[in-house]
Amino acid sequence: MQVSTKSSGTPPGRLAVLDLARGAAVVAMAIYHFSWDLYWFAFVDWPVAQGTGWRAFAVTIAGSFLFLAGVSLDLAHHTGIRWQSFWRRFAVIAAAAATVSLVTFFTFGENFVRFGILHCIAASSLISLPFLRSPFWTSGAAALFLLTLPLWASSAAFDGAPWLWTGLGTPGFGSVDYVPIAPWAGIALAGLSLSKVFRKLQIWQRLSVLSFSGRAGGLTRLMGRHSLSIYLLHQPILYGLVWAAAMVSPEVDRAASAFVGNCSAACSQTLGEPDLCVAACSCTLDHLKSDGTWTMLVVEPDDQSLRERMNEHYKLCLADPDRRPPVIE
Repeated sequence: MQVSTKSSGTPPGRLAVLDLARGAAVVAMAIYHFSWDLYWFAFVDWPVAQGTGWRAFAVTIAGSFLFLAGVSLDLAHHTGIRWQSFWRRFAVIAAAAATVSLVTFFTFGENFVRFGILHCIAASSLISLPFLRSPFWTSGAAALFLLTLPLWASSAAFDGAPWLWTGLGTPGFGSVDYVPIAPWAGIALAGLSLSKVFRKLQIWQRLSVLSFSGRAGGLTRLMGRHSLSIYLLHQPILYGLVWAAAMVSPEVDRAASAFVGNCSAACSQTLGEPDLCVAACSCTLDHLKSDGTWTMLVVEPDDQSLRERMNEHYKLCLADPDRRPPVIE
């Protein structure tokens, strides 16, 4: 990648270095989601949901988007809140978040995205409003408050769906993407605070001369400028391609492996106990096979009565992962 101080097509008012950082996050996101899709359909046995390295990779990607969202808020509104621009951006992100929830509901059923990365970015924008024109230390203090909130404010009082957005309880169900306000919105506030410091030290001014010209830099910056559109489109495309590959040579064994992997991934995302989740999901599969539900479920995965039976087995297995199906003689 060539770093240049000459103009290379970056629109006026934009920082090439931020577009580059956002574009790099988009590339990392696509890599992670493609790996997830391969794992979801049991093409690979990589521990995408449970592995420490993979979880760190996912956290880094989500954190980078939130951090850059905070930086962008500061750069866009530090001279005065541009209300029309702010609310237009908020409406677009909120609508995109609602679209993700709707699409994943029909794709993943009960594991749909209730409060994911886009929901958190929209909420973080509102939370950041009082700090847009305040000194950097106020947003820094707010960031520290939210980042540490789960360590000292978590409570069973926040368990269940109505409070899942807080991040202070246990939702009690799985989700393919779960990014609650605490601690994640604290990362956006940290980006807002650091951007204020950078402006004060004139670091942004010095970085503004960099253009990152060249094919790789230009393409990465282009993706950064259109990160939301790419976010909304890339996963349906990747998921569809992997799904199509799975349909070409469907295998019952692959379906069973995929079920345990997908179930464990969604469970771990919410409960944060991979070993328990794998045991509970394996137990669920055993019971589904024992009572004959599994064969019917593979043929009719959207049958509501079969899914309810599956959910009942899952709840019992989650409470007792060592529960064994009855022996039929």
